[in-house]
Amino acid sequence: MPKLIHEDVRPQLKDLQIDPSRPMLITDADEVLFNFMQGLEGFLEENGMYFDWSSFALHGNIRHKDNEEPVSSERIPKLLDQFFADYCHRLPAVSGAAEHLEQLSRDMQVIVLSNVPPQYADLRKEGLQKNGMDFPLIANIGSKGEVVEYLTRHLNGPSVFIDDIPHNHSSVKKHADHVERVHYIADERLAKLLGPAEHSHVRLENWPDIYTHIQDVLNGK
Repeated sequence: MPKLIHEDVRPQLKDLQIDPSRPMLITDADEVLFNFMQGLEGFLEENGMYFDWSSFALHGNIRHKDNEEPVSSERIPKLLDQFFADYCHRLPAVSGAAEHLEQLSRDMQVIVLSNVPPQYADLRKEGLQKNGMDFPLIANIGSKGEVVEYLTRHLNGPSVFIDDIPHNHSSVKKHADHVERVHYIADERLAKLLGPAEHSHVRLENWPDIYTHIQDVLNGK
C-alpha cells in the first residue's frame, strides 16, 4: 500500500472487498451526495453567522451577522468541527443522488471517498444509510489520488471518480490517470464561483447527466 496513504486510512482500505471484474465508481460526499452548503447555512444561521458567497473558500466568507465582520481563520476549524458534530448525519441529500447510485450499483461497485473528519465517520455513515446510499465509506485524510490508485489498480474494467474540489481531480490525474474524472458541484451558487476543474475530464451539472455519462463510459463511448 502506498506510503502516502494516511495510517488511519489504510485499515479501512484493507477491510474493503474489491471485485476486480466489476467497474468501480468512487464518489465524494459533500456537494456530490449531500448538500453541504445548505446544511452549513442552517448551522451558521443558528449561531449568529452567515456565508456571504464572495468566493469558493470558507475562510473570509463566514461572517458575524451583528457586525458583518469575518470569523477569524483561527476559529474556522473549531466551527467546522462543531458543524460536523451537529449536522453530518442530517445533511439533506442531493436530488437524484440516491436513485442514480442505486441504478449504477447494479453494474458497478460504489465506494464513498470522503474527507470527513474521521471522528465523524459514523455520523456520515448514518447519513448515507438514512438517505438510501448505504455504500462502503472511506473516511480519507489528505489527498485522494493515492487512495483511488489503490482501489483501482487491479480492476479489469473502467472506473469513475466524482468530486467537487479541483485539487482532488489533480491528485487523481497524477496518481491514477486511467480513472474517468467527473467534476460536479451540487450547489448552483457554489458552482458559479468555480469553473471546471482543470484535470477533470468533464464538468456536469446534475445526477441525470452524471448517470448518462457513466453509462457511456461503461459502454466504451
